[in-house]
Amino acid sequence: MEKEMTQVTFGSQQVSVIAGGFYDRYRMNPDLDQVAKDPLAGDISWFRTLPKRQLDSRVGLTWAPNFYYRSQNLQLLMLAPLAKLKAALPVPLEPLRALPGYGLVALTFFSYDLCDNDPYQEASVAVVIRAPGAKGSQLGELISAMGQRHFHAHVLALPVTTEIARVRGVEAYQLPKWRADIDLEISDKASARILGPDGKVDLAVSAPLPRLSRVPSQSHMSQTTMVHQVDGCWQQTRVQTNTLAFAQQLLPRKLTLTRGQGPLSTLLQQLGAGRVLRFDVMQDAQSALHLPTPLGARL
Repeated sequence: MEKEMTQVTFGSQQVSVIAGGFYDRYRMNPDLDQVAKDPLAGDISWFRTLPKRQLDSRVGLTWAPNFYYRSQNLQLLMLAPLAKLKAALPVPLEPLRALPGYGLVALTFFSYDLCDNDPYQEASVAVVIRAPGAKGSQLGELISAMGQRHFHAHVLALPVTTEIARVRGVEAYQLPKWRADIDLEISDKASARILGPDGKVDLAVSAPLPRLSRVPSQSHMSQTTMVHQVDGCWQQTRVQTNTLAFAQQLLPRKLTLTRGQGPLSTLLQQLGAGRVLRFDVMQDAQSALHLPTPLGARL
């Protein structure tokens, strides 16, 4: 059954959202006691350690960070030639070298089942880059990033399934978002797909689900820092993740990646992304998306 929609104002635009949904009710400033009553929410104690603040942004005052109370994702970390990655990155960003002559591309599918701006799915193609201002050994930086579970990335594509997610990403963050049909399922297997503008499969991933590890809340934290331009100035946007159930597989043998003719397949081809180095699944996770902050002289 289709959900009833209502119109809300976001920045200068009118956007359809779910009537009575989290965005309609809370406008990004939720009552966590009410959120906790939702059967999907689970333990939301981590979010109580991240007080929201009303901050100025490209779209006026907005509450941040944005909370994702229950989510899943599937990620392929792929090798790609450094020369092609450098050509795809804006100056002065530099891909982080993983092996001689090769860097890393992350293809990720997300499903946000409960969040401040209502449920949606998302896909991402991002290049793993050197941290702004980093010097010295790239191998040392890679080992440090892996140990701290904190990577820096430049996002090249970020399609989503809902209009509020698209408008927020474009207007508030200036991220490369557009509408697309995206599916993600994590059960006895992990599978995901995105359709192209012609309705045909752009990319599809399928693999047996590796053995999951379940961990206590806030015991397996990670962070991704997106580095991108906002109104011509370099900014960084932090995404913190509280992982609750996850699996990881190096050099997966039973994974199938099907490429079509859509924009993400074309992008991966242009990047030369080939061998899947690592396959990651988060069956249960929570995230907080912060607003962009200036990098200043670090680049």
